[in-house]
Amino acid sequence: MEELSRGRSRRVFLAGAVGGLLAAGVTGRAEAAAPGPAAPDAAAAAWARVPQIRRRIRPPRFPRRTFPITGHGAVGDGTTKCTDAFGQAIAACAAAGGGRVLVPAGTYLTGAIHLADNVELHLEAGATIKFSRDPADYLPVVYTRYEGIELMNYSPFIYAHDRTNVAITGAGVIDGQADATHWWDWSNDPPPTEGPDKQLLAAMAEQGVPVAERVFGEGHHLRPNLIQLYRCRNVLIEGVTVRDSPMWNIHPVLCTNVTIREVTVDSPRGPNNDGCDPESCVDVLIERCEFNTGDDCVAIKAGKNADGRRVNAPSTNVLVDSCVMRDGNGGVTIGSETTGGVSWVFAWDCTMSSERLERAIRIKTNPERGGHVRDLYFRDITVGQAADAVVEVALNYENKHTGLYFPDVGAIDIRRLRAERAPRAFNLIGNPGNPIRGVRVTNSVFGEMTDTDVITDVTGLELRNVWVNGRRV
Repeated sequence: MEELSRGRSRRVFLAGAVGGLLAAGVTGRAEAAAPGPAAPDAAAAAWARVPQIRRRIRPPRFPRRTFPITGHGAVGDGTTKCTDAFGQAIAACAAAGGGRVLVPAGTYLTGAIHLADNVELHLEAGATIKFSRDPADYLPVVYTRYEGIELMNYSPFIYAHDRTNVAITGAGVIDGQADATHWWDWSNDPPPTEGPDKQLLAAMAEQGVPVAERVFGEGHHLRPNLIQLYRCRNVLIEGVTVRDSPMWNIHPVLCTNVTIREVTVDSPRGPNNDGCDPESCVDVLIERCEFNTGDDCVAIKAGKNADGRRVNAPSTNVLVDSCVMRDGNGGVTIGSETTGGVSWVFAWDCTMSSERLERAIRIKTNPERGGHVRDLYFRDITVGQAADAVVEVALNYENKHTGLYFPDVGAIDIRRLRAERAPRAFNLIGNPGNPIRGVRVTNSVFGEMTDTDVITDVTGLELRNVWVNGRRV
């Protein structure tokens, strides 16, 4: 094991959950020269920001006018296509000055739904919006974002662009109807598949091709999101169940003042079926939601590579309160699209557990992404079991170790985390010459940890009153 000295990056592969930590000298203090995370009083000051952020996050309110889609020809038999009825009801609502577009009990087949200013799309109990499996129903193309890069592509299934006061509420179900032969198959080989289109889009962004000329859609295979609200202000998604998206389920982009409350995302089978991915958003509250996903449960993002640098918009002031995470690649995740920067993320009172939940807290980026990831605060997190590491900070995502844009990652504070069992407590991988700068874990218990922990290229790791396998480290 490489000797640890003051002011040097840690490059340690822990040989055992407890013994390795002790051998590494992680005994309750950081290296003196390391920048480290905030001191305890500074952490308390950081948490004092939460009430201020919450006061700014206010759900939109709507006039008491109701526009049932059945009044515009919608039939809830699950086979009659109701795209025009949704469009007409939304147009009538907007023309009247706003209100509620009502989806009564029944199953309504439709193509893309585009929201307007001051419109609340409300699903009664027993109502299901079932989206068509025909890609033509999501044309013409719209201004959207695919994995952190802007383009013109198939419309997200529920979409709003540059709108104020929009909501999706109720006790109903929003069903993307994706499966192994519809949409999800685009992620697989052999062709037709999204791989060549992803490479083409990335190349266009690197070359600075204007977004209006990055036209995909028909003849291409970049999957749309289920719900995407783009550059909107005053957003509410509450009560609904969403499932089986082509890829990411709920994706606010460049939005301000976002509330996502008591939503269930039940989409564990699909590739890239993230639960909720606020990207380049400011003032976001995700509370009392339940996630069962085929990828990250909550993933906070900020654009990717050249396009992320062009847009240069961070995600900041994101609150994750009292959520349940089951299946997924990560419970609360930051990245991998970090180029615009992510900061002031707070998560607390969350419960995470599944044999298919790979990690509880996950930060992922690489030297092509750049950006900053800092001021992350977690407390009172309960983890029943995880399939890999409880806490992972990996700056080599997609096995990329070198590049021109090293991310600045650090100031991560975790306290009162309790994990029952997992292969490892920590997987912390910095870059040589660009370490993770500061991780503090306080008053936390890691129960049955069975495999080798990894800590490499980290400065300022502090463990205070941390117990692993029944021993204090």
